[in-house]
Amino acid sequence: MARYPRNYINTPFFHIMVQGINKAYIFNNHNDIIHYINLINKLKFKFNINIIAYCIMNNHAHILLETKDIKNLSNFMKILNTSYGIYYNKKNNRVGYVFRNRFKSEGIYNEKHLYNCINYIYNNPVKAGICSSPDVYPYSNYRKINKVFDQYASFIDTDEDKIIICKSTINDFIKNNSIDLSILKENKSKLKELLIILREKCNISFKAIAFELNFSKSYLWKIYNNSKIK
Repeated sequence: MARYPRNYINTPFFHIMVQGINKAYIFNNHNDIIHYINLINKLKFKFNINIIAYCIMNNHAHILLETKDIKNLSNFMKILNTSYGIYYNKKNNRVGYVFRNRFKSEGIYNEKHLYNCINYIYNNPVKAGICSSPDVYPYSNYRKINKVFDQYASFIDTDEDKIIICKSTINDFIKNNSIDLSILKENKSKLKELLIILREKCNISFKAIAFELNFSKSYLWKIYNNSKIK
C-alpha cells in the first residue's frame, strides 16, 4: 500500500504532474491529447474525482483535482496512465514505459496556493511560447470560463456550473433559432439539435435538461437516440 505524507490528510486538493519518459513527446497530436482527456473524463466518475483545472502539453500534463479519499487519487492516476500507455504503445508499435515515473503530486493547503496553481496550469502554454493567452489554447479546460463549448473543454464539475450553463445554452439556442420553447417539443429536429449540444458539448445530464425544459426524461431520450430525425 502506498504511503503518503501525513499532512495530505489536511487537504482534498492536489496538483498532479505527469511527464513522458525521457521527456519525450507522448501527446504527439490532437487525437492523442483528446484520447487522454476522454480517459480523464471517463475515470473521474469511477473514482469520485473532481477535476478543477487541466492542461495537456506535448510531453507532460498538469491536473488539479479534488478528492475526499487519497486512495482514489492513486487509483485514478494508475488506471489513467496505464490505459493511455496501452493505447500509445499499440498505436506506435512500441513497448516499454510511456510515462516518466508514476506521477508527481503536490498538496494544496490554502486559497492563495490554489489560485496560484490554477494560474500556473493555464499559463503553461503561454510560458512555453505556444500561444499568447490561455484562452486560445485548445487543450485545457480554461475556456469553460468563457462558456466556449467544444470537445476540448468538456469538464463541468459543479452542479452550479451545470445549471447555469444548461439555462444559458437553452436560452441562446432559442434566441438564435427564433423558436419558442412552447413549440420546441413538437419540433423534433430542432429539439434533437439542442440535445446534442447539451449532451455532447456541454456534458449536461438528461435529468437536468428535462428539468429545465419541463419535458419528460424518457421523451428527450427517445428524441436524442432517434437516428431518423434530421
